[in-house]
Amino acid sequence: MGSAAELAAAVLMMLGFPCLMVAALVPNVYAFAAAAAVTYLADHYLHHKGSYLVSRLSKVRAGVSIRFLIRQLLLVLLLARLSLADNLIYYGAIACFIAFFGLQAPHGALVTLIRNRRRLPAATRNVDLKSRIRIPGAPPQGLLDRSAEKMLHLDLFAVAGILLAAAVGKSGYGYAGIGVTVLLALLYVLALMPYLRGRRIPPNADKVLAAVDDWLTGYKPQTVLYFSGSKDSAYQVNMWLETMEQLDSRPLVLLRERVILQNLAPTTVPVVCVPGGVHLMNLDLSTVRVALYAANVGKNIHLLRVPTMKHVFIGHGDSDKIASVNPFSKVYDEVWTAGRAGRDRYAIADVGVRDDDIAEVGRPQLAPIRARQDVPEDRMPTVLYAPTWEGWDDNPGNTSILLAGENIVRGLVQADPPVRVLYKPHPFTGTRSPKAKAAHERITALVEKAAAERAADSGFLTDEAAQAQAGAELARIEARLAELSGTGDDKGDEAEQSRDGVVDVTVHQEIAGLRAEWNTAYWRSFPAHEHRVITGAEPHLYDCFNVSDAMVSDISSVVSDFIASGKPYAVTDSAGLGADEFKRQNTAVRAAVILSNSAEELGGLLGAVRDPAADPLTADRAELKRYLLGPDEPKSIDQFNTAVAALARKAERRNLGQETRSAVGGAEAGELADLVPGQRLSAAGETDGATTG
Repeated sequence: MGSAAELAAAVLMMLGFPCLMVAALVPNVYAFAAAAAVTYLADHYLHHKGSYLVSRLSKVRAGVSIRFLIRQLLLVLLLARLSLADNLIYYGAIACFIAFFGLQAPHGALVTLIRNRRRLPAATRNVDLKSRIRIPGAPPQGLLDRSAEKMLHLDLFAVAGILLAAAVGKSGYGYAGIGVTVLLALLYVLALMPYLRGRRIPPNADKVLAAVDDWLTGYKPQTVLYFSGSKDSAYQVNMWLETMEQLDSRPLVLLRERVILQNLAPTTVPVVCVPGGVHLMNLDLSTVRVALYAANVGKNIHLLRVPTMKHVFIGHGDSDKIASVNPFSKVYDEVWTAGRAGRDRYAIADVGVRDDDIAEVGRPQLAPIRARQDVPEDRMPTVLYAPTWEGWDDNPGNTSILLAGENIVRGLVQADPPVRVLYKPHPFTGTRSPKAKAAHERITALVEKAAAERAADSGFLTDEAAQAQAGAELARIEARLAELSGTGDDKGDEAEQSRDGVVDVTVHQEIAGLRAEWNTAYWRSFPAHEHRVITGAEPHLYDCFNVSDAMVSDISSVVSDFIASGKPYAVTDSAGLGADEFKRQNTAVRAAVILSNSAEELGGLLGAVRDPAADPLTADRAELKRYLLGPDEPKSIDQFNTAVAALARKAERRNLGQETRSAVGGAEAGELADLVPGQRLSAAGETDGATTG
């Protein structure tokens, strides 16, 4: 339903229309004007916020055009009830609204045509299209942004003028308002027309695809990260971008949905988004030898059909979830897992993935996570509580927040000797379950109350000068980041972003450095003993890992990632399975302190933090880390690069073998080879004749 303010605005707007009708029937000009003002302002607010409720209103036949038309009809009714039906202002109002709605059609058509023509068949980032084709600049954002709402709101001048004329008895005000409305609407239509003529029209699809092919011919990509999914799944490709930047081969990110491109994290890797399956299958990817897939989706078939490259499923996380052993995985040449655990999952699941086709490559994304170090005597230990969200059902095992969260936090803030508590909930917490939202709010209140009590306790010393200096440093860094973000590729529309979307590597590197500085300054900006609730994107979860000495969490990828640190951790058995069964079902908790919903077992976790030498699970965690994530040496990125290179050699051998067999076999072998779907033979448009795979 959106926020409470949005819901209130929608209620006011919908109640305003009955009030308009009553005011028109009474009739009362001033009551009508007040109700009209409420409906205008509420409508504008909902559109400005991009409220979900706006689209929901359309579903119940209360769309924006209907709302404006009803208001105008009620205004005509008001004039009739005021005995102005024989006055020219009455007929002027009717003529104005007919003309006004007559202009809606060309306006809507022009906006749609401009947007469609500026939607390229292949949108890009970090690809030099500017030197290959001419892409004109986008129309001013004010012309296209919320264009329907802006056009319809132009009737405000006519409505205000007519109401004023009815109130004071002077028709001139009404004629003036009518003239302004019709003139502005006509000018809006005329302002859009030049963007469908001459040099303001982007090149057609064939020219754009030819330019992309020309760039591909020069760049010669070798390793492709292929991704398709919904807007909420963008994180699955974002987690691999830094790995792609570190490849020894020439990387390319290939996307299928524009919404993923819009939500893609900044990267220096070339990105090509090709929504159309036919367009994708006709791209010249003849130099690609390895294709990496982060998700199992239907559109993968459009690239899987190409035999000149080897196809690898790399996934988007390592866990015991059923998605980690999807039977679809057997369509790939290889499946890459982090460690031995992934290989064993496929063996146990018996879904058709051969052991010979599995490679263990580690998790390059976990490189920023620092290994465990002993807590210095002058620093208070920090414990991170990072529960997952409530999920889509009410299974008590989904999250610890509902049954155990308050007990966990209360046990941590009351610990003796004391520890610092960081509470970082999943960003979806409370979005589905009101009970989870209420529990989250109670936990937040617990942490904030404990923080306030600790701040008032003279026994906890603070270095106010150092914190002030860190605060000033944060402000400087944030100002510079805001300045640099204005030079990014997020301006203009899709065509303009493709034309100008070549990242400035120097700026990209500076931003990365500033974010690291920001993280350091953030943790110095408040006392090392201060309890903290951390929400939002920053600091990142891995940054919280690095400043923590232990963690409490639930069954999720958070636990698997934290294991990379080698630090003590606890996992809550909220479903009450019992420690043995809980460990049997979940590999990642085999070296954890298992908590019941009462959290009485927290002492075992805190004891391991305070005295690492007496930690009974140290060896188990090290063994589990190797099992889940692979060995520390060679580094994961080196393992990954080695696997890419080895598979590329296999692809080369296969392709060379095909060429040799075709040459030796003569015409008959050549005819047989022609039946195999392959890459396009040239950038000029010659294909192998296969269109569907």
